Amino acid sequence: TVDEEISAYRAVITHNNFYEFGTGKQDPFERAQQFKTDPWSVEISGECAKPGTYALEDLLRSVDLEERIYRLRCVEAWSMVVPWIGFELGTLLKQFEPNSKAKYVEFETLVDPEQMPGQRSVFSSIPWPYVEGLRMDEAMHPLTIMALGVYGQAMPPQNGAPFRLVVPWKYGFKSIKSIVAIRFREAMPKNSWNVIAPGEYGFYANVNPNVDHPRWSQASER
Repeated sequence: TVDEEISAYRAVITHNNFYEFGTGKQDPFERAQQFKTDPWSVEISGECAKPGTYALEDLLRSVDLEERIYRLRCVEAWSMVVPWIGFELGTLLKQFEPNSKAKYVEFETLVDPEQMPGQRSVFSSIPWPYVEGLRMDEAMHPLTIMALGVYGQAMPPQNGAPFRLVVPWKYGFKSIKSIVAIRFREAMPKNSWNVIAPGEYGFYANVNPNVDHPRWSQASER
């Protein structure tokens, strides 16, 4: 929980960064409503004992859902307080028995230009698929969750259905949406925004009001 008031449901489901559906904040809400998330599978690979492609429902059989109320701070200096429904990422990762070489966890978003019009845009600056990553100890931290819903309801497509990462101490672009692949890696993965603009977006991206973005202040937020 947090001491701040929960944000309005309408704001949370209509103000989104999900470039797969467009760069405007309203684009995901307007363009993602027919997004199909059933069936859904996740490919597990890399430094683990149980790689493979798993149906989402099979991955969720042994997890316990709970509500976590977290602040979501965007690197653009706006924030929300969201009641997520999810489970600790660590409980999922342990199922695949990562080995001692697994120093990082890499995540990948779906590529489906037919459903995701932002991926068809000739003006897109992102080399799809969208990729993010965490150090293993960050991924196993009990505050790091995989979210399946918000406000007691299933995750809306514009917010990252059917499930997404939520890391409350990092800027929002780290909390990758609509995940289809998880890889255990020995080397640090190259996350998408760091590849696009390495001088502006680092791998760790921890929220810090005392460290400004090169083009704007992080000392305040809206």
